[in-house]
Amino acid sequence: MFRKIILAMLMVFVAFTAFATPISETQLEPRIAVVSAFGAELETLKGLATIEDEVVINGRSFTLGELEGDSVVMFLSGVSMVNAAMTMQLAIDNFNITHIVFSGIAGGVNPDLNIGDVTIPAQWAHYQEVVYARQTEDGWDAGWHEVIYPNFYMAFPQTTAVTSDRVDVDGSEEMFWFPVDEEMLEAAYAIQDDVEFRTGGLEYPPKLVVGGNGVSGMTFVDNAEYREYAFEVFGADCLDMESSAIAHVAYANEIPFLVFRSLSDLAGGGPGENQIGTFFGVAANNAAEVLVQWLREWE
Repeated sequence: MFRKIILAMLMVFVAFTAFATPISETQLEPRIAVVSAFGAELETLKGLATIEDEVVINGRSFTLGELEGDSVVMFLSGVSMVNAAMTMQLAIDNFNITHIVFSGIAGGVNPDLNIGDVTIPAQWAHYQEVVYARQTEDGWDAGWHEVIYPNFYMAFPQTTAVTSDRVDVDGSEEMFWFPVDEEMLEAAYAIQDDVEFRTGGLEYPPKLVVGGNGVSGMTFVDNAEYREYAFEVFGADCLDMESSAIAHVAYANEIPFLVFRSLSDLAGGGPGENQIGTFFGVAANNAAEVLVQWLREWE
């Protein structure tokens, strides 16, 4: 019986060593995580970097190198909340990540902003973490759920239960807003008047807006009424499908983060069809330009 137990333990050990991904010395080096959702967004930044190595983990490639004097690991989050959260945690588990920066496009919500503008929000929310309320003769009934923000028809926004070392084991804290790192945000304020943008046929010259709110959810928004709701209720400058997931994981792991989002469309607020196809490139380049300028200031 004892020999069978020892043999079983050896088999588990062999199986683990056969399939475990080895951690290299380059992976242990402290690095800033540079993340984007789409390949075209990340390729702009990779073109400015000195590439050292590439590591593939669970089907996702991680590019190691140097960008503006900083050691970085560059990778795609994948599109939408689950992919972003999963990939961000995968990166944290396999690299020595000291800070996280995200560069990409977003839908514009604030009516004072235009396509091509770049936003660096001070906080992010899962604004589509909602309860679908019961419809009654007296209106929508959210039952025992707390009403913390006005609803959009049957959808009542809710907080998210966040588990981390900040609370007891298997406990959680209820959060709606995830704040970015204050020092990283201060560096963004310092470059606010220094960035030169590409215009790419834009109607208005782009500008950089630092501070304010950003929101993320599972849906691509191309609806004028919902856009107006997101601005009036959450004071959002922009909305996307990944940033608050990155913020959630960064908060849980106590890693400072900052997000750079350039407006590729107006989330349904434009006069005609959605313009993401027209302005994707110029918006992605503007976000990347601001991130690079920020890295120079951060260093």
